[in-house]
Amino acid sequence: MIISRRALLCTAATAFAASGPAFAQQAEWAQNYDGSARVRIPRSLTPVLSPQALQGTEEAVARYRDIVARGGWADLQAPQMRVGTRHPAVQALRQRLIVEGDLDPSVGSSPIYDSYVEAGVRRFQSRHGLGATGVLNGATLAAMNVPAETRLRQLELNVVRLRSYSGNLGHRYVIVNIPAALVETVEGGQVVTRHAAGVGKIDRQSPIMNAKVVAINFNPYWTVPASIIKKDLIPKMRKEPSYLTDNKIRIFTKSGQEIRPEAVNWNSDEATQYMFRQDPGGDTNSMGFVRINIPNPHGVYMHDTPSKGIFGDDFRFVSSGCVRVQNVRDYITWLLRETPGWDRNRIEEVFAAGSRTDAPLAQPVPVYWTYITAWAQPDGLVQFRDDIYNKDGLGRVPVAARQQVEPENEALMN
Repeated sequence: MIISRRALLCTAATAFAASGPAFAQQAEWAQNYDGSARVRIPRSLTPVLSPQALQGTEEAVARYRDIVARGGWADLQAPQMRVGTRHPAVQALRQRLIVEGDLDPSVGSSPIYDSYVEAGVRRFQSRHGLGATGVLNGATLAAMNVPAETRLRQLELNVVRLRSYSGNLGHRYVIVNIPAALVETVEGGQVVTRHAAGVGKIDRQSPIMNAKVVAINFNPYWTVPASIIKKDLIPKMRKEPSYLTDNKIRIFTKSGQEIRPEAVNWNSDEATQYMFRQDPGGDTNSMGFVRINIPNPHGVYMHDTPSKGIFGDDFRFVSSGCVRVQNVRDYITWLLRETPGWDRNRIEEVFAAGSRTDAPLAQPVPVYWTYITAWAQPDGLVQFRDDIYNKDGLGRVPVAARQQVEPENEALMN
């Protein structure tokens, strides 16, 4: 059975409710639950690959060794809860939040889920790459119940990874942190922009690699990779014979002659002999309006997407290995900033014209596709992400282990 993160939340909430009140007893709303305890997590300018992040992570290792030595934390058994809920499990939730510093011990031990608890839950969710709703839901509870020993081991493993990037990465560079599904542009040692990303599915992983951005391709054609032809396109055509036509994908022989879809035997592997190319067009082309060209042996790249709704999801492991970038105009504006003739106005003109245009970078920009599942900022804020590809070797943490991506019409997209 394939389960999405949204389905996980619903399923988990139902399961947790079975062990307690259906949605927990609601407290009296006459009381003041708002208070002044809103925790705001500042957006750090520290790149995940930086000496400061390495030092912060090393310090976090020491903190979590102490937490483990003191017994770690117990599994939290609780129903779904939110502000105003009265339930005995709120007291245990408070203790769980205090252990990692998401809640100040001075806020009391009330069984009411007040604004202090909500703020602590938001902080915890933000540190784990979850939507900061302030609601104790299934994914949040699963993340809370990852043992302290596992979190410590994650930090220790990632210190080693961070040290491997301790050299000079360049004055301007890009970081793709695959487990976080996040892109950072870095200049002068500080983050300039951050972008949510869509990265490779569990069975079509984005590679760990170093490359360089050499050009921006506006309104590109998309040539369907051989792996996608076999895994996705052929099965799709067996079910939906009009799929290629509807999505403006053309078929060409090796000699460059175009052939019609109905001339292909889709019940065989004949289609693997041909080239499939999608016409430009930001609303239909799988790469949207822009392809960011990063030559590499894996044949992957970064690009825009017409399906921008994915960037609002917590679980963004949706591609066939390439990386889709949110707010791609801001991203390419930064990439082209040192290329004469390519300011934001020129970029907008090309977008508006819809013309097929290439913009080689005057200075190629290094890009590092990394796999960092735990790190800390200089202020001590510790971040954890799902070990979605199971590269930590610890067994997938519960949140990641229960998530798959539902089949959808984006199956052919890189």
